[in-house]
Amino acid sequence: MVIQLDGRLMNSRSTAHNYLKQQLHLPEYYGRNLDALFDLLTQIGSHTAIALIHQEVMFEMLGSYGEILIETLEQAADENPYLTFSAQ
Repeated sequence: MVIQLDGRLMNSRSTAHNYLKQQLHLPEYYGRNLDALFDLLTQIGSHTAIALIHQEVMFEMLGSYGEILIETLEQAADENPYLTFSAQ
């Protein structure tokens, strides 16, 4: 499965987590925080590629939180052999 995320649609922490929940098909109990995101991404058991476009726009809107979000996605991909992550 390939999932494309659009950084332009993540303009606040709240909208970012709502968007991630929708695009990544996260369960209803998703805690809408980076720890919960990491936990769920490391549990993926089928090959999944996440590609983020418009990363620079996301950084402009989220500031340092956007950088930490990217680090979370990268760390989850490092931890889970079924998950890959790329950003443009």
